[in-house]
Amino acid sequence: MRDIETKEDLSFLMNAFYSKMLKDKEIGYIFTEVAQLDLEKHLPSLTNFWENMLLQPNGYKKNIMDIHLQLNGKEKLMPQHFERWLFLLNETVTENFKGEKVTQMLNSSKNIAAMMQYKMDLT
Repeated sequence: MRDIETKEDLSFLMNAFYSKMLKDKEIGYIFTEVAQLDLEKHLPSLTNFWENMLLQPNGYKKNIMDIHLQLNGKEKLMPQHFERWLFLLNETVTENFKGEKVTQMLNSSKNIAAMMQYKMDLT
């Protein structure tokens, strides 16, 4: 297996990851019923976020904390939701890639989840 190297790699990962999440019995409903996620619109934004984090600055400016605080206002997010999100991300990434960028992505995702939970007063 190779490391995450391109924006196309990230796009592939986000497609695979969200395909799992949307079907997941524990958290899928948050995306399908609560957020009513438009996946076609959302996937490029996710890919841009991770490209900005892992590969190169691309001017990504969305406030991910605000987006998740709004979601939390519709459906109280719980620590187990974040745990499941992290598990599915870790599973998807490690099934497909291996390397320094993988480690960076998984560490960043843990930090992001911890920060969100702290700001939502879930810790």
